[in-house]
Amino acid sequence: MRVAVVTVGDELLVGETVNTNAAWLGQQLRDRGVTVERMTTLPDRAADIARVVNEYHADYDAVVVTGGLGPTHDDVTIEGVAAAFGRDVVESDEAIEWLAEHGGYSREDLAEGTGEVPADSRPLPNHEGVAPGCVVENCYVLPGVPAEMKRMFAEVADEFVGEKRHVVTVDAAEPESALLDRMRKVRQLYPVKVGSYPGQHVTVRFAGTDSEAVEAAAAWFRERVDPVEG
Repeated sequence: MRVAVVTVGDELLVGETVNTNAAWLGQQLRDRGVTVERMTTLPDRAADIARVVNEYHADYDAVVVTGGLGPTHDDVTIEGVAAAFGRDVVESDEAIEWLAEHGGYSREDLAEGTGEVPADSRPLPNHEGVAPGCVVENCYVLPGVPAEMKRMFAEVADEFVGEKRHVVTVDAAEPESALLDRMRKVRQLYPVKVGSYPGQHVTVRFAGTDSEAVEAAAAWFRERVDPVEG
């Protein structure tokens, strides 16, 4: 399963808020065997959201969008997603009834715009807040508040299924450039993905769906590099 993640918020783009939602979703989807191929951050602008969601929903098995839900002037994600699918924005009776039953809210208690979703979408209840999420075809729209996003993702997590990937890392006390020949060779010998990440030392990451091949590739490489002491 191939997935794109879209996070929405001006505050993310200017660095006022650290984009922890993207990192958390990437880890959750990876652990479910899903391949995340895009992570895109957009401003609070409906036209940009519509354009990107329209492109991604055609290219990927699923799109996960977080942020910009609610009734304030800069909460335009629902509007953008609705436009991407050519749908109107409507008040969801299901969402309003859920808020009444589980949150004790009447319609009069709710700010104008609360409970609105794209027409013919599936509302997702917000157990940690008020603004509902929704599913429109293969697009999952979640809140931006991390606690709300995580709880709502739990409602749909089982809909994200892929082949489990295995990962092994090897630390090498050599410059990254000196390892290129062995990284090239191990890729020829084993059906695994190889990545290198320099820092105080170089960490080489082996990943694949065949656990035996991943372990064998890591062992082959480990035997041929200078180890990190201590």
